[in-house]
Amino acid sequence: MADHIEKIIASTFMEMAEGLESGRFGKKPKIALTGMGSEHGEENAMEAAVAAAKEGIDVFYIGTLEAEGVTTVKVADEEEGHKKMEELLKNKEVDGAVTMHFPFPIGVSTVGRAVTPAKGREMFVATTTGTSSADRIEGMIKNAIYGIIAAKACGKKNPTVGILNVDGARQTEIALKQLKENGYDITFAESARADGGCVMRGNDVLQGSADIMVCDSLSGNILIKMLSSFTTGGSYEASGFGYGPGIGENYEQLVLIISRASGAPLIKGALNYAADLLRGKVFDIAKEEFAAAEKAGLKEILAARKASAKPAEQEEVKAPAKEPVTSQIAGIEIMDLEDGVRALWKLGIYAESGMGCTGPIILVSDANLGRAQEELKKAGYIN
Repeated sequence: MADHIEKIIASTFMEMAEGLESGRFGKKPKIALTGMGSEHGEENAMEAAVAAAKEGIDVFYIGTLEAEGVTTVKVADEEEGHKKMEELLKNKEVDGAVTMHFPFPIGVSTVGRAVTPAKGREMFVATTTGTSSADRIEGMIKNAIYGIIAAKACGKKNPTVGILNVDGARQTEIALKQLKENGYDITFAESARADGGCVMRGNDVLQGSADIMVCDSLSGNILIKMLSSFTTGGSYEASGFGYGPGIGENYEQLVLIISRASGAPLIKGALNYAADLLRGKVFDIAKEEFAAAEKAGLKEILAARKASAKPAEQEEVKAPAKEPVTSQIAGIEIMDLEDGVRALWKLGIYAESGMGCTGPIILVSDANLGRAQEELKKAGYIN
């Protein structure tokens, strides 16, 4: 009993000493790192482990190398390393892990964290690997919530949300604005381009116009790769925090992804990202955010979107008499463009489809602009 008490006292004093040195008090986050399989060799991963250990993280390095200040868990190869990592997580010997690949279930995807090159701003990319939903737009809607969870856990109390201008962006915007109207606390970013709005262009990615950039995971994967290796030509991911943690409803295993091209600075960033999430109680925040989104009607919004997306038989609609169309209506999804035009024809409004500098547009006469916008809003084609 006396020995046990002495150990607790010794551990407490050690934590206090380390806290005074690092500025962080409390137990060190225990993070596993698999080091084998990197294109830059094990030494690259161990360099990151040593650097992170100096910043108050208890790193469990899974591989063959050893270094002062790092706990090495010896394994023979990459496959054994992954099994050991899963074992450490299952037995709660570590609080989280950083690794190069992991089979997340459907419904779970990773929120990347990058440093944007134009202004050096941090930006969360939601998401970068995994699949939030088999339905692309439902996945992007969920990705926005996943991004908010990660950003809040990292200390951003009121993160701004932007939506990358990819297929599904406008429908995602409509759904997220419905959530906001229903009481879900979401702050939309404003594009740095002159026409503004929360749909983000390439310029906004470089500038970090949004704290959270929402997109599908394939686009997000490309973004995080490009942002992290912006200055190196692509072979060495030199900056940022990697592809991030797997986040999903009722998912409470902290696994963060890096890639085989990730360099030591990024891997160190990923270890620190994991520590930030633990200190910020990411799983508690996840429960709060999912509950708030559910209260605001997330399931009903997703169900209504799916129902409206079901293919219906095309009704034969003739175009009204042609007239000059000089007014543009933006904000419609490319997949809905022709249906939107036909909906206006049915109401006797002549319209044409086109492509503007920010995406698909519907062209109508100046006289019909107000009515056309109202009708398209009613039908859910624009926000």
